[in-house]
Amino acid sequence: MKRSMWSLMMLSVLLALALALAACGGAGEAPDGDTAGEAPAEEVAAEATEAPAEEPAAEEGEKITIKLAENPWSASMINANVAKILLEEQLGYPVEIVTIDENAQWPSLATGDLSASLEVWPSGHAENVAQYIDDQGVVENGGLLGPVGKIGWYTPSYMIDRNPALATWEGFADPAAAAEYATAETGEMGQFLAGDPSWVQYDADIISNLGLPLQVINAGSEQAILAALDAAYSREEPILFYFWTPHSIHAKYELTNVALPEHSEECYAEAESGGVDCDYPGDELFKIFWAGLAEAAPDAYVLLKNMNYSTEEQIKMVAAVELDGKTAEEAAREWLAANESPWQAWLPAE
Repeated sequence: MKRSMWSLMMLSVLLALALALAACGGAGEAPDGDTAGEAPAEEVAAEATEAPAEEPAAEEGEKITIKLAENPWSASMINANVAKILLEEQLGYPVEIVTIDENAQWPSLATGDLSASLEVWPSGHAENVAQYIDDQGVVENGGLLGPVGKIGWYTPSYMIDRNPALATWEGFADPAAAAEYATAETGEMGQFLAGDPSWVQYDADIISNLGLPLQVINAGSEQAILAALDAAYSREEPILFYFWTPHSIHAKYELTNVALPEHSEECYAEAESGGVDCDYPGDELFKIFWAGLAEAAPDAYVLLKNMNYSTEEQIKMVAAVELDGKTAEEAAREWLAANESPWQAWLPAE
């Protein structure tokens, strides 16, 4: 009996120990099956919905994109490429060249959509200067580029050899002389070959006001005028056309600048009403900038403000394009490689 009681007591103790051990074994698990050491469900959900870290903002002082106007003639294209190369490779600016006509560039500069135009012929832009520079102050005069230009009427010198009277406008007042320049398009009237319609030109007014038996035909571009000149010159045929200096054609062809009535301020005061009856003036080519350029890109502003070369230097670059078949960029790089001292002086002081 004692042995049975003892056995029963021992069985009870063993059962109690087994239950205690079972309870201890489950202590490593959290309620609802979560394992020990895991974050509560609320924290996990919060972490899952937390917004990703924001991208770092652009660094202060990041350089703006400089947008340079390129007008539809070779010298303008070369100027833009000279500036582009220096701005990118010397000052680290991104640069975009924007092809645009010479009148449309003014409102684009006023709004900052363009940064600079590097060759303006002042004779055709008195109203733009008055509006955008003098009155509104939204465009800045960037100073002289250096070359001095002159627009005029040109004919091959062999035509003067045949009829010396054609050296002046008065020679073209003779219907028979003017008719030598007639084409199928102009009938009995002589043809005057103009350029791109977007260029500043007063030739139709000059012809009308002087009573000349000539008709203006637009070639459409500088390249079209050059092609027409080359074709006529090769056959020694008559051609009368709008052109300018500086340009490489004056080295390639013997041309005569037909004398028009002397230029005067009074004559050009009538430009907007169609009253021009005199010669084009000599033009000191200048630069124009967006008025905010100096603040937005001060070192670029200094470079463009200082940019300046002679008429002769520009003619060399134009000749490389027009006579040697180089691109505007190639001509610009050649000039920069051969003229490091001048352009180094354009750079801002360190």
